[in-house]
Amino acid sequence: MSDYLNSLFGLENKVAVVIGGTGELCGAMAKGLAQAGAEVVLVGRSQEKAGARLSKIAEAGGSGYFVAGDLSSKDGVQAILDAVVERSGKVDILVNGAGANAATPFFEIPEREWNRIYDINLNAVFRSCQIFGEYLVKRGEGGSIINVGSMSAIIPLSRVFTYSSTKAAVHNLSKNLAREWAEEKVRVNTLVPGFFPAEQNRKILSPDRVEAIMGHTPMNRFGNSDELIGVTLLLASDNAGSFITGTEMVVDGGYAAMTI
Repeated sequence: MSDYLNSLFGLENKVAVVIGGTGELCGAMAKGLAQAGAEVVLVGRSQEKAGARLSKIAEAGGSGYFVAGDLSSKDGVQAILDAVVERSGKVDILVNGAGANAATPFFEIPEREWNRIYDINLNAVFRSCQIFGEYLVKRGEGGSIINVGSMSAIIPLSRVFTYSSTKAAVHNLSKNLAREWAEEKVRVNTLVPGFFPAEQNRKILSPDRVEAIMGHTPMNRFGNSDELIGVTLLLASDNAGSFITGTEMVVDGGYAAMTI
């Protein structure tokens, strides 16, 4: 990386916590953060998946480690923060990317499923923004929170009623927090992927749905997870992204631009 690009996007001496970093999309984002110089902390439930991701990060010249995380309570999220601060000394960047989905027809959605998806997609974001956000504000050195949103929050999609409503709430919460913490130099943005095959959506990508997606995507293909890295570095950087907060950064191959 040239000195100029490094001055814009370099993340040396930064610590980035990536919740959901053992997954496909956030795993790629974590790798990009690490390659830009950040120490990356993967938060998830699977030590095995984390090991595979950390191996890829190490092969790319980055560094990081895994923290097993319980996002179902504020105490659990506080424990994650405490573990990272104890080991790394601080946190500068938070990525909220844990997610769950289901394609249950609306009349058949059980309340248990609705509540489970809300707890993973929205309540966990609330808890982590509250715990990590308070830490960043009180620390007084600014920081970046990147919440992973969804195209379904902008353009409601069929078959994913619960998921769509959780992500719409995440988008709204992100804008509110961006406004709340702007003077504290804690930036909050939403990264909005278009259609990227990942573990949580492969089960609903039937042939007819793939055909419909391609017909609505001008680039006529799915995204590659590494194509999220550029915007991640922009939003994470205190330099290149210093005046970006409260926005929705869409990476969708033109999907949102398509009408008829």
